[in-house]
Amino acid sequence: MAENTVRSRVNRLIEEGVLDISGIIDPEALPGHQTAIVGVKLATMDLIKKGEEFSRLRGVVSVSVVTGRFDLILTLLLKDGFGLLEFYTEEVASLADVQSVETFVVYKSYNLKMPYIL
Repeated sequence: MAENTVRSRVNRLIEEGVLDISGIIDPEALPGHQTAIVGVKLATMDLIKKGEEFSRLRGVVSVSVVTGRFDLILTLLLKDGFGLLEFYTEEVASLADVQSVETFVVYKSYNLKMPYIL
């Protein structure tokens, strides 16, 4: 396949919003960093709005609206000086309609890659 053909196809996919080229990291390879998964129960059914609000918080890599006992699942990347305590007291505390959260600290992961956001 010719280089121009590949370049054209990649550019089209980027323009259509299907493809985004970015660098990703292995969070376990970064000293002083920690990954956590957080389940969030909300006191509102405005899940899209709340998901967007959570996505703008420091440390949040991704937010998913899910089925099950939680309304949202967050993936966090934390570091020395900005851990779970700071995330909850400085970031989550600023949002309304958070009924409860449950935190799952990742001790070991397999195939977990994410953009570096801190």
